[in-house]
Amino acid sequence: MSQPPSGTPAPVEEIHWLSLIAALAAVGTVGIAIGLGVPLLSMIMENRGISATMIGLNSTVAGIASMVAASFTTRIAHQYGVAQVMTCAVIFAALSAVGFHYLPDFWMWFPLRIVFQSAITILFILSEFWINATAPSSKRGFVFGIYGTVLSLGFAVGPLIFSFLGSEGLLPFAVGAGIILAAAIPILIASKESPNIDEMPQQHFVRYIFMVPMATAAVFVFGAVEYGGLSLFPIYGTRVGFSESQAALLLTLMGVGNLIFQIPLGLLSDRIRNRRHLLIALTVVGFLGTAFMPVLVHYWVAVSITLLVLGGVVSGLYTIGLSHLGSRLHGPDLVAANAAFIFCYALGSVAGPQVIGTSMDVFGNNGFAWAITGFFAFYLVIAIGRKVFGAKVA
Repeated sequence: MSQPPSGTPAPVEEIHWLSLIAALAAVGTVGIAIGLGVPLLSMIMENRGISATMIGLNSTVAGIASMVAASFTTRIAHQYGVAQVMTCAVIFAALSAVGFHYLPDFWMWFPLRIVFQSAITILFILSEFWINATAPSSKRGFVFGIYGTVLSLGFAVGPLIFSFLGSEGLLPFAVGAGIILAAAIPILIASKESPNIDEMPQQHFVRYIFMVPMATAAVFVFGAVEYGGLSLFPIYGTRVGFSESQAALLLTLMGVGNLIFQIPLGLLSDRIRNRRHLLIALTVVGFLGTAFMPVLVHYWVAVSITLLVLGGVVSGLYTIGLSHLGSRLHGPDLVAANAAFIFCYALGSVAGPQVIGTSMDVFGNNGFAWAITGFFAFYLVIAIGRKVFGAKVA
């Protein structure tokens, strides 16, 4: 296991609140930017008569941009500094957000989407690295529980802002850009506490996908289920007999589960010696819940409870996976592993809607639940394979 290089703060037993606030500001920005930006851009494109295929293509470009950005984030952070790169990412994200208003031609939205998503991805990776590099080992799960809660709040606040501001004119873009720029203030204040990357990782970041598969596979499943489920559950819900308002309420319950389970799961993970066991337990719960959803969906109370728990389970895969990552790696290896982590999230967010949508086309309404069950099963296969073959991986 790599040791922290001379310029990287060694793990301590006290929470660095200044660093935590800076990183939380960055990730809160990410959540709000995605929560506001995705429905805002989709609605504007829909109102302009752009086909669903082209809207989907524009969204796919964002996922690809995330994967590409993950490949060079470590390099630029090593060269220019973590806080400096995060500040530049904030500026680029804000400028591109406003650019969607001032450059209305649809073809221009592809390069703008690339710049915006790349900047957001860089903020994602480096904020997580910052927390992982400075979080006390005994409180890492708790810290990431706070982190996950702030991220979830950002995802919830973004659509709320959109519901108030609508999609007309400059205002929603300006408000979004202003919120993003505000994140630069705590980052700059805490810049002296930001961890250094004094040397590059010894291996390409893709290798870290296989070095810590229990973490990277967890975030892949998170991306697939979260993004695919949010995209297609309204369609699934109305097809099985719920009204649009009922389907929206069920999605809200998933969001509530996402919020209320983060810190308790984080605290629990701090008390468990091997976080992989908790990841497997969460996956089993998710597998059983979605496997029985075709039956439970006919009972309002049962499906409500299932989706509330599922929201917590899915978000737990993300935060516990991050905690596990930070407990296994340090220094330049950690930032490269964080890049691999976000790469797998982006990969899942691209694969999830495609797999779930295709499953619904092939198998009908039940294909929604079966596809999600399949993602949980994929993780269990990874866990079993690691156990059986005794691979020297985390």
